[in-house]
Amino acid sequence: MSARINANAFARTLKKLVPTKGLPPVLKPRCGNLYEVLSRTPTGGIGMEVHQTRWSEKNIPNCYWVVTRSQFKLQGTHGKAWGRLHWKGVPISIKDEIIRGSLKYTWKEGRSIQKAGTSPVKAKTEL
Repeated sequence: MSARINANAFARTLKKLVPTKGLPPVLKPRCGNLYEVLSRTPTGGIGMEVHQTRWSEKNIPNCYWVVTRSQFKLQGTHGKAWGRLHWKGVPISIKDEIIRGSLKYTWKEGRSIQKAGTSPVKAKTEL
């Protein structure tokens, strides 16, 4: 119990000492545009699984891109990335293709998840 209290106290003290505005990109939260997420890794994101956060918000599980190549500019905030799309666990892309929506949407490491207690999105039926 005392170790947990000490860890919490340490975290609070550290937050007071280190300003959050001036943190380098490596220490910022792991969400952002695709290039910010990929540029934080030593390999430039090659072999990494990434997904758009809106897929999890829409309860579309197990969808992700596997990054095969990346080029960065402007200190890792812009660039190009190529990969293979997996949609609901099924590989869609046979060849590498450019990943679209890299700046438009928020991206995160890993696969999209389904929210607890909800069912996956079903196709809308016409009335």
